[in-house]
Amino acid sequence: MRKIIQSPARYIQGPGEIKHIAGTMTQLGCGCGYILADAFSAKSLSDSLSRSFLEEGARYRLETLEGECCFPEIDRHCGLFRESDCNCVIGVGGGKALDTAKAVSYYTQAPMIAVPTAASMDGPCSAIAVIYTPEGKFDRYLHLRTNPVAVVADTAVIAKAPARMLSAGMGDALSTCYEAEACYRSNGVTDAGGCSTNAALALARLCRETLFRDGVQALLAVECGQVTPALENVVEANLYLSGVGFESGGLAAAHALANGLTHLPALRKSMHGEVVSFCTIAQMVLENRPMEELCQVIKFCRSIHLPITLEELGAGECSREDLALAAEASLGKNSYMDHMPFPVTAEQALGALLLADRLGRDFSKI
Repeated sequence: MRKIIQSPARYIQGPGEIKHIAGTMTQLGCGCGYILADAFSAKSLSDSLSRSFLEEGARYRLETLEGECCFPEIDRHCGLFRESDCNCVIGVGGGKALDTAKAVSYYTQAPMIAVPTAASMDGPCSAIAVIYTPEGKFDRYLHLRTNPVAVVADTAVIAKAPARMLSAGMGDALSTCYEAEACYRSNGVTDAGGCSTNAALALARLCRETLFRDGVQALLAVECGQVTPALENVVEANLYLSGVGFESGGLAAAHALANGLTHLPALRKSMHGEVVSFCTIAQMVLENRPMEELCQVIKFCRSIHLPITLEELGAGECSREDLALAAEASLGKNSYMDHMPFPVTAEQALGALLLADRLGRDFSKI
């Protein structure tokens, strides 16, 4: 049985690390960076990035993401990269900017540095880009040749991001342990290309332990715009522990259901981690986890302001038929539902979503 664990070559975290971006790039032997940033990051970090490259004596070209991480946008940036003399792709911003940068790196065969400006999801460390349609529906996973050569997390920048983004990142990271445990039991082939390792499962469990211990304090730190030990721990959990844990430990029902729910227009305003955290509860229902465990997860989600009902996700007005279509989509192509230790039907997936919603509504009355 082939087992594989993979990760970025370097993971760098700390306050003020954005000023070392150019140095990280030149250590790779690259002299000109193609910085692909979302509009907010391009504006707010332009001075810091400019100083970094000026002090290093390196060059860069800054371009912004327009819309979704979709193939038309990827093609546009590939064209801009090829007409430049850049030899490194640097993604700066949220998940869509980083995934677009990963895709550009993949198609141009250039090394890629990920610079997340919020700990809102666990993708920066992975060799996966999530591709959507121009309208925002999930399209496919693009599996890259390698992980980013470096991930640079400036916790001073992350501390200034909206608190909702850290909360969503914890929602995404929360699923890591439960999905890795399911994949470990089923001997599912992970996104790393082999079965899970003990190391990956240990990282996934450490991720959950860190969230339960430091999650509330970390959220308070971001609400105050301060870097604290709790925030440092949770940033590492959201980005690295969850990133390596999900990729080498495996995904399962939580992400399969979340991808299915992207087909509901009502959920378009919800963040990825918010949807995944609710679907983690649904996966636990499928697994018939003890009520004590379910209550622990629901209580944690409530403590960090994650949605625990379909209404809080924005899907309160969705019909049973709409949810049934989403449940059916969760079993489709590129689904991780096959990583569950037992077969899951569309009817069972729908039932898990409805029961997770009922549990959340009942908890909200307490």
